[in-house]
Amino acid sequence: MGHQTASGVTLGIYLTPPASHTEAGFDALTFIPVGEITNVGEFGKEWALVTHNPLASRGTKKGKGSFNNGTLSPSLALDPGDAGQTAMKTARDSDDNAYFAVTLQDGTVFYLEGLVMSFKPNIGGVDDVVTATTSIEIQPSEIIEKTV
Repeated sequence: MGHQTASGVTLGIYLTPPASHTEAGFDALTFIPVGEITNVGEFGKEWALVTHNPLASRGTKKGKGSFNNGTLSPSLALDPGDAGQTAMKTARDSDDNAYFAVTLQDGTVFYLEGLVMSFKPNIGGVDDVVTATTSIEIQPSEIIEKTV
């Protein structure tokens, strides 16, 4: 596979759980595109480091503890009429998970679920576009990568 750019990447949201947390379950959803995305951000499993220091050997033994799928922090230009941005605000005001599809330039899709923790307008200077920052805490369920 060759390199690809972030050009053309999309973020979709769906507010109801799939029938199953599988590729087929997510494929059956009709995701609402979140408009005006300028940066999706990073995500993925990261393990906590667990250490143990036995006195006799003086060395630090290392292992994996819990994992965290991370926080997705999309940036976007604010568009109050955009259905995807409206869905993000609905999810922010709910205690329920929302479901997401991040689609890359080559058609690879990452399916994940998480809690929308924030959706904050950001008003800059006279020559700036009004933007919004968001925060999605990704749940520990599997992040499904669908390749084409």
